[in-house]
Parts: sequence; C-alpha cells; structure tokens
Amino acid sequence: MTTNTASNNVCVLALDAGTTGVRARAVFTDGRAPVSSYREFTQYFPQPGWVEHDALEIWQAAKETINDVLSRLDALPVAIGITNQRETTVAWSRSTGAPLHRAIVWQDRRTAERCDQLEADGALPLVRQRTGLVLDPYFSGTKFEWMLTHGGVEANADLALGTIDSWLLFNLTGGRVHATDPSNASRTMLFDIGKLAWDPDMCTLLNVPMHALAEVLPSSGRFGVTTEDSGVPAGIPISG
Repeated sequence: MTTNTASNNVCVLALDAGTTGVRARAVFTDGRAPVSSYREFTQYFPQPGWVEHDALEIWQAAKETINDVLSRLDALPVAIGITNQRETTVAWSRSTGAPLHRAIVWQDRRTAERCDQLEADGALPLVRQRTGLVLDPYFSGTKFEWMLTHGGVEANADLALGTIDSWLLFNLTGGRVHATDPSNASRTMLFDIGKLAWDPDMCTLLNVPMHALAEVLPSSGRFGVTTEDSGVPAGIPISG
C-alpha cells in the first residue's frame, strides 16, 4: 500500500473488486505514481465445487479502500470507475440493502446438472443466439435461479439481483441506484447481445424475474453520485 500523501491534482479513482480482494487506486492525469489501497475478503467453500463470498464483506472492503485512498488526497477524484469479477451473483433487499444469500462466485459449479438438463431439453440454440454464451454454471443466470429455487430467496417486489458492480453501485449511492452495464449484463446468460436488453425468453427459461434485474446503462455513462449515507464522501460521480 502506498504511504506517501499526494498533493492536489486531478485524478480518477478506480475500484477493482476482484475474486480475492478489493483495490482502490487514484490515478493522476499528470502521470505521477498512483495512490492505492487493498483489502482481502474471505473465501467460503461450503461444499465441494461451491464457492461463495460475503457481499457485505466485499462492500466493507470497498468502503475501507476508498476511504483510505481519499484520506491521502488533497481533493476528491473527479469520478469513480468500477471493474469487477463479472459473473459472481448477489441477491439483496431493495428496502434494507441486506444480502439475502451469500454471493455465488463465478468459479462455483453447483448448477452444472441444471445446465446439462437445459442442454438436453434443447435450450442451447436459444442461449447461443440471444446471449452469445454456452450453457455453463460459470455464468450468472443459473446461479440466480439456484438462489430462488434452493437458496430461500423470494421473487418479490423487494428483490434486487445483480453482479458485483451493481451491488457496489447500490451501496455507493445509498441504495438509490440499481444499475449495471452491458459488459456485466452480457455475462449473466439473461442478456440479448443484439438488442442490448434483458431477454424475456431467457428470464422465463431460468425462472428469473425481470423486475429484479438492474437497469442497463452505457458503459461510458454516468451511473450516479456517492451519498453521505454510503459511508464514503458524498458527491463523487460514478462513471464508466
């Protein structure tokens, strides 16, 4: 972790939520050395082939690294950008912000039999044509379905489903924004890559309620601003 304090200069803050930890890094327009902070989080292996994360632990790591970097800057960054492990899935309550199940990680293989069943039932051509993907538990769609059918998550109006980017964005904006971008949405097996929209047929196939999915915004767009109740300084734009 960098220990020197940076003087006032224009910078952006990159938030990288990976598989084993979260890194925040301020990158300066004049090319000086970046200011970084890193926190690891716990890996859970409840059964062979299963891999889970605690979504609150990921958010805590993100919050700590952001605040650590900002404490060593003379001014707030002009924007925060998020990059993340893309297929890992989170289910949470819109009203309370509480996770409803541990995050199921991209490495998790618990839905392998379900993918085999879907292929045997002839679903692969539809999956390929709409999403550009193959039937594999690597992707988010069958993980969402597993949470709903086996994980005790209820498909009610309060449900939010998303990948790690949308979970972090929800928290950074104090629960005001539930959004994602096409690069994350395209890894869920629920997204029509031709229309750049959630696909009703894929959602029906995997029993995933469309109302629970995040709004898809342009990758280079503005997603919101940080809020005081998020636990990080307010007013920083979150952009692609």
